[in-house]
Amino acid sequence: MAANTVAGYQAEPSSEKHIATGEDVAPDVSPHGSDPEKFNDPHMRQLASEISYADEEDPVNRQHNPLAQKLRSRHMQMIAIGGSIGAGLFVGSGGALHTGGPASVLLGFIIVGFMLLCTMQALGELTVLYPVNGAFYTYIVRFVDPSWGFAVGWDYAIGWLTVLPFELTAASITIQYWRDDIHVSVWITIFLVFLCGIQIFGVRGYGEVEFVLALIKIIACTGFIIFGIVVDCGGVPSDNRGYIGAHYWHDPGAFRNGFKGFCSVFVTAAFAFGGTELVGLAAAEAADPQRSLPKATRQVFWRIATFYVLSLFIVGLIVPSDSQDLLGASGANTKASPFVLAIKYAGVKGLPSVMNAVITISVISVANSCTYGSSRTMQALAARGMGPRFLMYVDKKGRPVWCIVIQLLFGCLAYIGEANASGTIFTWLLALSGLSFFFLWFSINLAHVRFRHGWYAHGFTKEQLPYRAAFGITGSYIGVALNALAMIATFYTSLFPLGSSPDAQTFFENYLAAPIVLALYLFWKIWSRDWKMWVKAEDMNVTVGIRRGSLEMAAEKGRSGWMKALRVFI
Repeated sequence: MAANTVAGYQAEPSSEKHIATGEDVAPDVSPHGSDPEKFNDPHMRQLASEISYADEEDPVNRQHNPLAQKLRSRHMQMIAIGGSIGAGLFVGSGGALHTGGPASVLLGFIIVGFMLLCTMQALGELTVLYPVNGAFYTYIVRFVDPSWGFAVGWDYAIGWLTVLPFELTAASITIQYWRDDIHVSVWITIFLVFLCGIQIFGVRGYGEVEFVLALIKIIACTGFIIFGIVVDCGGVPSDNRGYIGAHYWHDPGAFRNGFKGFCSVFVTAAFAFGGTELVGLAAAEAADPQRSLPKATRQVFWRIATFYVLSLFIVGLIVPSDSQDLLGASGANTKASPFVLAIKYAGVKGLPSVMNAVITISVISVANSCTYGSSRTMQALAARGMGPRFLMYVDKKGRPVWCIVIQLLFGCLAYIGEANASGTIFTWLLALSGLSFFFLWFSINLAHVRFRHGWYAHGFTKEQLPYRAAFGITGSYIGVALNALAMIATFYTSLFPLGSSPDAQTFFENYLAAPIVLALYLFWKIWSRDWKMWVKAEDMNVTVGIRRGSLEMAAEKGRSGWMKALRVFI
């Protein structure tokens, strides 16, 4: 088998011990790790004779200690269901409601939600087969183009780096709901120390904290949905409005500011959904990803349908979109949160404080995800020669130490809030990450499309895949198209902002990530002198870095037809 040079992979002899788990592995019948004769399908026998396993090929495992594989199934489920629920949903949706109206919010979140569902199915298929650190970044390098992978990978890492100080400041501001006599910088320090403490326990610490915080967020969202239904039906004695029904969809109306108001929802939706892809990033550190990852991928449907779409539908029913209280619904301004306002308008005392506490917890959760997402991405970039070499270091407990240190140092930028121009500084910091999620999701779908072409070009079939995206390659094409449309809509509202004339500053505040990605792409093209536009299907080495047990998993008897149709949901 020819050695693969894409993304730093190179074939090596099989090992007697599983590097990732340390367990003894029975001697393989074939030099590549599987006995081809035990498969009845001739295509499976061909694949078994050519593959080499991930724990033999991953350059991270060869050059440094491997990342710790300590995330259990319950961690993966909670990261998938509630991991990225944060201020984007609880606060940012208020600005979208005021700008676009309840119908625009609902449609925008459904469109982005379906696009993300396609993205997660594609990512699940790739991650179950290839358990590499850096996940989506590595797939883009292998199956699309190394330069594009470099650009998207660093844009994603920079996005999380710059979001952390904002989230720390946001969490500190929410505390002022109860105590405005304590300086914000005190709370920034407390939360920063808390994040440092989590890092001591490595990926297990991240998993346990996310498990608890996600559980709280899920309970809060469920409670709010039930509360909202009761309010809408007129079941709260303290609410003088009585039965509301769909009144606010007629007065002030379902849509506000026309098509431009609808387009403005997409950026808010992207920020609210951002972080869902961390499930794929965490797969490299999961104890049993072959079982936990497909299940976690399917849980994304319920998170999108219930905690985003349904809760925002309820919000649109009980909060008027023309309310002046929604002005300033961004960042950590919980007083403008539509969730807090819904409780306030119902006249229920005490609950607004509870909702504010949930928002505080959500922001801390996102800050925790910032540290995990950026550190693992930077370490993967460095391990494949696309970043400073010292960033690839992983200690004996599986922690990418220098990457974590850099992320936490970026957290210190939260103290910029003391400066007179803090608003301007934070605006430009967030501009760096404004479109990073759209670029990433677009590239994940594109990588899946290219992978399938490469898989077929080498004579293999989709039946040989251990986990298949529920919507197949068609879903990834739809994901590519929807991401492209969302970026076009964002470009339109950035160039022609709502309520004002075209302005260069406003445009770059919303679209700065695009020229940064382009600059990174061109930089790596020039640096590497690789002028090919993409990796050709026949040049992809799809048999390198496959997870142990994948072939056996694919060879198992399949489900019945109706169960296959339901696999996206359960």
